[in-house]
This record gives sequence, C-alpha cells and structure tokens, in this order.
Amino acid sequence: MNLTEKNQNIAFWMLQFLGWGFINLLSFVTLKETSLEFLIINTVMGTLTGVFSTSILRFYLKRNIAFESFGFSDIAKIFVSTILTAVLYGTLSVGFGYVYGKLGLSVSESELKLLQYYNKVWLILFSSMFTISAWVVCYLVIKLLLKLNRDRIERLELNTNLKQAQLNTLKGQINPHFMFNSLNNIRGLMLEDVEKSREMLTKLSEILRYSLTKNNVNSIAVAEELEVIDNYIDLSKIQFENRLEFIKEIEPNTLSLEIPPMVIQLLVENAVKHGISNLKTGGRIVLSIKKEGELLVIEVRNTGKLQMAKNTTQLGLKNIRQRLKLLYSDKASFDLNENSGEVVANIKIPLT
Repeated sequence: MNLTEKNQNIAFWMLQFLGWGFINLLSFVTLKETSLEFLIINTVMGTLTGVFSTSILRFYLKRNIAFESFGFSDIAKIFVSTILTAVLYGTLSVGFGYVYGKLGLSVSESELKLLQYYNKVWLILFSSMFTISAWVVCYLVIKLLLKLNRDRIERLELNTNLKQAQLNTLKGQINPHFMFNSLNNIRGLMLEDVEKSREMLTKLSEILRYSLTKNNVNSIAVAEELEVIDNYIDLSKIQFENRLEFIKEIEPNTLSLEIPPMVIQLLVENAVKHGISNLKTGGRIVLSIKKEGELLVIEVRNTGKLQMAKNTTQLGLKNIRQRLKLLYSDKASFDLNENSGEVVANIKIPLT
C-alpha cells in the first residue's frame, strides 16, 4: 500500500465515523426531553450500525466495480448492493430498537415514540434506502473526483516527461549540426594555413565545451550566450576574413536575463551559412537584444535574401520554433522575414 492509498483509507474512516456520528447525533438531539444516556447510546449504536453496513458495501464495490471503465453491469451491481445494504442497515436499526425497548430502561414520552418508530418496518426500510443511497452517491462522487485528480496528475507528469524528452532530442540534434559545419570549415583550411586551422580548433573546442556543459539546462544568461557568439564569429572571421562584419547592439540590462541555450548561436550560424557565405563580397550581421515591456526581443539581421535551398532541412530553424513552443507555449514567437535587402530573424521571449 502506497502513501496515497494509506491517506485515502485514513480519510475514509474519519469521514465514516464523523459523518454517521453527526447524522445520528443530529437526529436524536432534536428530540425534546431526551436524556443524556439515551442520546449517547442511540448515537453510538446508530453510528456503528451505519459504519458497519456501508463498510461492507465499500468492500464489495472496491472489488467488483470497474471504476476505470464504468458500464451497465456496474450500475446494476451498485443498484442491487445498495438495496441489500439498505435492508441490512434497516434490519440492524430495527433490531437495536427492539433490544433497547426490551431492556426496560426508563424512557421519556418522546423517546418512547421514537422507539415505537422502530416497529414500522417498511418506514424504516424506506428511510434506510434513502440514507444508504445518499451515502453511495457521495462515495461515487468522491471516487470520481479522486480519479479525475489522479488522471490530471498523470497527464501533467506525462507531458513533463514528454517535453523533457523532446528538448533532449532537439539539443542532441543541435550539437552535431554545429560541430559538423565547423569541422568541414577546418578541413577546408587545413592544407592552406595550419596556424589558422589550429586557431579554429581552439575556438571550436571552447564552443563545444560550452555546448556539452549546458546540454542539460533549459536556460542560461544572455551574457553566457554572447561569449559563445563571440567565439563563433571569431572562428567564422578566420574563414571569411573581411567578408564578414559583425555588430552587437546589446542593452546592458538584458545581460543577466535567461534564454534557451544555443538559440542566438543558431540564428547567427544561420545568418553566416545561408546569408554571408552566399555573397561574394560578404555582408554584415547585426545582433540586437533589448527589452520591450514584458518581452525580451532578440533580433539578428544579415545582408542577403530569404532563399531557402531545396536540399536544406532547415533543422536549425525548426529546432528554434520547437524549443520555444515547448518552453514557453504560445507566449514566445519566432519570425523570419526579408526587409530592404536584409534577412531579419526576430525572437520574442516572455520575461515572466
């Protein structure tokens, strides 16, 4: 038995005794000229009778009713078991009234009228049926609420695990994507300039170290991401030389804000790969990060045209959209457009 089941059992027995005790106490305390002895005995016996009858009913329901897949046969079982429990409860009540009357204890006039009530078998059975039916309705409602709550928790846990698995998969796609591009650049320069190749390897190792150490987190400070961007640009400038111009427009109050790791790096990499590398004379990349109200706005502009090659998978852009969707739902946005000879990538992330 797990902790939840144990707590549910404790709550059940507490509600059983408190509920039946309150009902019986309320029934007898309203009578006029009732002695304390009569009140205590009838309240205790009425409570024990109710708890005993409905506990047997609960035992049956737990073992014979499929609450997870409710069907017609289950309704029939509940109906029949409710009637039988009402008969049991009514019989025990009549039996107690008969025994109490035979004991010859002194009773008041109002108490005597109540004891005479126990002789009316059909009235007792009708009252018992009403009481037990009310108990069954309460029991089923509580079971339904517990099931709904349990299903909600399971869905939340499933969605959390699914999102984490998706994020890990996306991160696993991002790192090889960047690594292979960089290694291809190094291979192309290896025979031309060993010193440059050695410098590129150093930059690449620093970037890969960052990528590996931040692989298990979902957010980092903007300042940390900018260090990676600087290394990446330095590495790219060795290849493109004067063909690449990089400008940063960063508001100081954004440096400590949290963003998903590698997102800006992917935008800059995309600008270099699909923008600057396709221009013979090169071009310019402008990285802008600022706050606009309750949003952090990240913008990467690069010289060129928005032309997606037919053989490209657009993996980087897909990863950005999926990660923003998983982390921020519909509160974040990502747009990629062409404006006045520039390709503009814009990300907006909620700050709260």
